[in-house]
Amino acid sequence: MARTTHQFLDTLDIIFLGTIGLGTIAWFARHQIADKLFKTNAKPELKTEAKAGPAKKERNFVKVMQQEGRKVIFFYGSQTGTAEDYASRLAKECSQKYGVSAMVADIELYDMSFLDQVPDDFLVFFVLATYGEGEPTDNAADFWDLVTDESPQYSNGEEDKPLENLRYIAFGLGNKTYEHYNEVVRKVDNQLATAGAKRLGERGEGDDDGSLEEDFLAWQDDMWPVFCEAMGVDENSAQSGPRQASYSVEELTEFDAEKVYNGELSEWLQEGARVVYDAKRPYYAPVTSRDLFKGGDRHCLHIEIDISNTNLAYHTGDHVAIWPINNDVEVERLANVLGLKDKLDTVVCIKAIDAAASKQFPFPVPTTYRAIFAHYIDICAAVSRQTLMSLVEFAPTEKSKEVLRKLATDKDEYRVRVGDVTRNLGEVLQMLAESESLDVEGSFASVPFDLIVESVSRLQPRYYSISSSSKENPKKITVTAVMLEYTPDASPRTVYGVNTNYLWRIHEAINSIEANTVAPTYSIHGPRNELYNAETKVARIPVHVRRSQFKLPRNPTVPIIMVGPGTGVAPFRGFVRERVLQKKEGKPVGPTVLFFGCRSQDQDFLYDNEWPELFETLGGNSRIITAFSRDSAQKVYVQHRLMENGEEMWGLLEKGAYVYVCGDAKVMARDVNQTFVRFAQQFGGFAEDKAQDYVKNLRNTGRYQEDVWS
Repeated sequence: MARTTHQFLDTLDIIFLGTIGLGTIAWFARHQIADKLFKTNAKPELKTEAKAGPAKKERNFVKVMQQEGRKVIFFYGSQTGTAEDYASRLAKECSQKYGVSAMVADIELYDMSFLDQVPDDFLVFFVLATYGEGEPTDNAADFWDLVTDESPQYSNGEEDKPLENLRYIAFGLGNKTYEHYNEVVRKVDNQLATAGAKRLGERGEGDDDGSLEEDFLAWQDDMWPVFCEAMGVDENSAQSGPRQASYSVEELTEFDAEKVYNGELSEWLQEGARVVYDAKRPYYAPVTSRDLFKGGDRHCLHIEIDISNTNLAYHTGDHVAIWPINNDVEVERLANVLGLKDKLDTVVCIKAIDAAASKQFPFPVPTTYRAIFAHYIDICAAVSRQTLMSLVEFAPTEKSKEVLRKLATDKDEYRVRVGDVTRNLGEVLQMLAESESLDVEGSFASVPFDLIVESVSRLQPRYYSISSSSKENPKKITVTAVMLEYTPDASPRTVYGVNTNYLWRIHEAINSIEANTVAPTYSIHGPRNELYNAETKVARIPVHVRRSQFKLPRNPTVPIIMVGPGTGVAPFRGFVRERVLQKKEGKPVGPTVLFFGCRSQDQDFLYDNEWPELFETLGGNSRIITAFSRDSAQKVYVQHRLMENGEEMWGLLEKGAYVYVCGDAKVMARDVNQTFVRFAQQFGGFAEDKAQDYVKNLRNTGRYQEDVWS
């Protein structure tokens, strides 16, 4: 598999993820529920009486704020849910600690051209993530297009300083291993200032390669005094009373079982509604799989996803999102420590208390505790310091309170015992109970469940670079995914990748492979047993497609140089197969060179049976150049092979070649970039600074593209 340029990766899948969609889902209230989503995939829909659709949402956020009596709004641009979480946390502190009524808003749901109508005593927050190589998140794309336009068109049509009344505060989420670190918040900040807006305080920038959470917390220390001054609030009189719940939690005794969500990812369809599969309604696609690795304990799956008879379409180089579920071990662990072990199938309705919340329902309701833990919240991620601090008052003993408080306030203690070893919420609470010889079951039953819903992020899809060609097979998407399983240096525990181990369990089932008895199990049958049929061995997984800028040149005669070690080869399999198809169609195809690296030729040489025929068809100087790091006394990597062929690669660059790099951003991609800088020096005669500029120019003109992850 190859991950996308996902900025904020799930710790458990950090090697393989790609980069992140999409905000969480807006859900219809129970009285709007009708036909079941699953029935659209294979069975006739259940017919119910037609219901009126929801009222059209007001797009002018200024009007909404005035009607609701809010003076502060927190807009988020989020790909994986982190920016949304941050915006919600800020809004809650704004309202509860400082007494200033605020609202949280998904930036795509409002017409941002009304920024010029924001009164000068209002305050707008922008919490914006950068996705990929300096791109906005999916939900911030329209806003990005507005503010980065050469002549942005705001609602009043004024051209000179249209935003002079706007006061704003900005925090960006990025990753320093990427070329365009926090590009979105930086560009938005500059564009707003150019239009006359005034930023209050310093622009915050979080680095996911370091500690995004720590950067966010440190930024708040300086931000809140600025906020208080702007809103006329006495910082010293900040409220510190009892916690106020953000959600109501009602356990239902009467309900229609057919209308309870058991893990479905989107609302029931209304009668007559046209089905459109996307990030808010993933398609449950049939899949097949095979293991690409030969021998050993490591596994890499080649997964084929059938999107026939849907509106889904992809282009070579795009990304596919796969929605995971949490494993049974972690579901039962957290339920046990919270005292919910015997209530997992209790039906609950959870609703935002504040009518101005960005989403009335955090996930589909009514649902069950089991579905929440398995399908809706990210219980396997390392728990944050802020969450730990919120739990202190609910700890069962004074000693456990002290330990929790230390973990929450001491960065080094947290790093050693939680961050570096990826301990999730259930594991930390269990660790505290066991350290005092307490009965683990129900040891933290006093924790309000609404606090769990508020504190734990929504479970998000994982993104993978598509390893097939849309021209060759437009209705079949392939994914190349390595199963992640590792033991942190500081802990004897094994950490399992959330999605890749879920996919492996599916692979075991559909291929009749004896199940691994050590790794955690997953409820692969899914809600209402719709995802896996044990008799037919047909499995489905929820997917949607996301567009990427990682594309072949339009002119197939242009030479291309591809560098993709390990699962970084995924998109290049699609590239090569597409060029082979063009060659078979009689089109002239330029030199196509792939640099591929792995540990051993005999064990993890991905698609080794395909490359000979493909490159033979391409002919000429097209070929695959390999680097097997553990097959020789001295380790050899793709950058070494690049250097060995440097003069030829420079010649291709001089002929207009495009360079594509996919894989690890932190080491490999940087080394490859520096190798091309050396080419410019050694073969082009450039001084070092000019050589750096040469490669930067390749990037700026789209001739040097990366699809990398950290």
